[in-house]
Amino acid sequence: MTKADLIEKVASVTQLKKADVKKVVDAVIEETMNSVAKGGKVSLTGFGTFYLSQRKERSGRNPRTGEKITIKGFNLPTFKVGKVFKELANK
Repeated sequence: MTKADLIEKVASVTQLKKADVKKVVDAVIEETMNSVAKGGKVSLTGFGTFYLSQRKERSGRNPRTGEKITIKGFNLPTFKVGKVFKELANK
């Protein structure tokens, strides 16, 4: 399902205009990304939680040359599936 498919489905279920649903979906996505990027968590009960995971600096090798390199640590947006969603997926 694409974003456009989601907007169309929500519009048909709620009987709202697609333009209005698009504004809401865009706002939810933007606010979720902004909150997580600032280190916050976004929890949607039953669905899951979006948060930042921190990856530590580590050593690695350049596959072409075999040279030892340092891979810098970084933040990774992460999603943990909620209980209800997990149960639904495993029916």
